[in-house]
Amino acid sequence: MTDARREGAEDAGDGVGDVADVAEGSLGAEPDAEEAAARRRRAAWRAAERILNQNVVDRSLGEHLADLAAWAERGYDLDEPGDKYGDGVVAELERRVAELLGKEAAAFFPSGTMAQQVALRCWAGRTGNPVVALHPESHPERWEGEALSVVSGLRVVHTTTEARQPTADEVRELPEPFGTLMVELPLRDPGFLLPSWEELTELVEAAREREAVVHFDGARLWETTEHFGRPLAEIADLADSVYVSFYKSLGGFSGAALAGDASLVAEARVWRHRYGGQVFRQFPQALAALAGLERELPRLPGYVAHAKVVAEGLRAGFAEAGVPWFRLVPEVPTTHQFHVWLPYAADLLTEAAVRQAESTRTALFGRFFADGPPGLAVTELTVASEALSWSADEVRRAVLDFVEEVRALA
Repeated sequence: MTDARREGAEDAGDGVGDVADVAEGSLGAEPDAEEAAARRRRAAWRAAERILNQNVVDRSLGEHLADLAAWAERGYDLDEPGDKYGDGVVAELERRVAELLGKEAAAFFPSGTMAQQVALRCWAGRTGNPVVALHPESHPERWEGEALSVVSGLRVVHTTTEARQPTADEVRELPEPFGTLMVELPLRDPGFLLPSWEELTELVEAAREREAVVHFDGARLWETTEHFGRPLAEIADLADSVYVSFYKSLGGFSGAALAGDASLVAEARVWRHRYGGQVFRQFPQALAALAGLERELPRLPGYVAHAKVVAEGLRAGFAEAGVPWFRLVPEVPTTHQFHVWLPYAADLLTEAAVRQAESTRTALFGRFFADGPPGLAVTELTVASEALSWSADEVRRAVLDFVEEVRALA
């Protein structure tokens, strides 16, 4: 999706649903009109009795704080001193992440962008090669303001221009040396795409043959275990370093971690300070991340499995409604998130989704975006706890209602 507003809003809720502000029928509206439309969407979502596309970011501040306090009383000793510059609860979170990923150490960062910039900068210094091989649809290329070059002095080569994960042969055949291969798992922008386990291991081996290190952009690595059929530590073991997010998939407030060997993480801590990431107090983020590891991480395989049920219902509903062209990407979800493409204007589809929530108390989709050929629009769908009660047939029937709203507006 190309709209920069989408990244700023959607990234606030990755892993928990489409949370972009809805500007129904007015994508180019004045700020006041957009805010009014966003308030309307939030009100419709909060009043809905059934929700398919999960969204926790629109919960109130009080709900967030009450939920965190309730977990913290059970999950962490609140008589411990507050954290200061990364000790206490932050250090406990780092220890837990390193253990889960099977790495020697991990460092907490206030943002995934910072964690990844630091990782790639450290590897450039260690390999003596500032070139990073990555996909053009990866996060550093799409959503970080060219920071790899502007801030870190690095240069990129693209592993492939296709909307898929690169192949081992493409890595072997890159025409110039590179110091680091970065692999985003899953590759979000083309549709949360994952390679097979065999393809991933071959990709890593191809990088080793080129004498390069391997870094995983694992913002959503948490949700890949079902597809790969391996535990997190075995997946992470393929890479020299791994970045993971705490609000994508896990529903935390913010923050990320970089995991690797002890010397790399020690160096990363130095660069974290230089980049302005040595924050005085971070206990709310750390506690929310620990809560996510405790509550959401064990549930993710079930979410991934149920995403296939939801996709089945969507396909059946759009086919029965006679929608002339629709696509789910991937066709069979490999994570609990996937794309839904429909042959209508984005603002019309967004308005239809809001009207369905208002009239039926059923919230099926979030905001749609125009990110392809004219006349097509796409939305991201996240299957999490509130979607587990939906059968494929219930999804199908809700799709029929949604298409009726679309046709009434068209």
